[in-house]
This record gives sequence, C-alpha cells and structure tokens, in this order.
Amino acid sequence: MKLVLWIVLLLVCWPLALVVLVMYPFLWLLLLPFRVVGVTVDAMFDLFKTLLFLPARILRGPKPR
Repeated sequence: MKLVLWIVLLLVCWPLALVVLVMYPFLWLLLLPFRVVGVTVDAMFDLFKTLLFLPARILRGPKPR
C-alpha cells in the first residue's frame, strides 16, 4: 500500500516524492523508540490481564481434551 501511494505521489509531484523517499528512513528511525515503548506497554497490559484472570483460570481447572 505504501508503494502504491508513493507511486501516485511520484506521478503527481515528483520532487515531493523524492523528498519522501529520502526522509522515510530518518522518520522510521525517529519513531523507533515509540514503537519499543508501545511493545513494552502492550506486554505490561498483557501481564496485568494474565495476573488479573489467574484466579479464575485456577478455579476453572484444566481444560477437558
């Protein structure tokens, strides 16, 4: 999808498309710490959810096969 949008931009305004092509790696590097923080927060919420539902899973017992 990104490639298709870039090709459309290239057809409409090629200088802007070249600027986007050059700036994309820098933007990706700039946003990388936010992705790491997002993964960490998501893992913390999963851990919290697991700890919250642990008593219910223990009381339910093993799943029948």
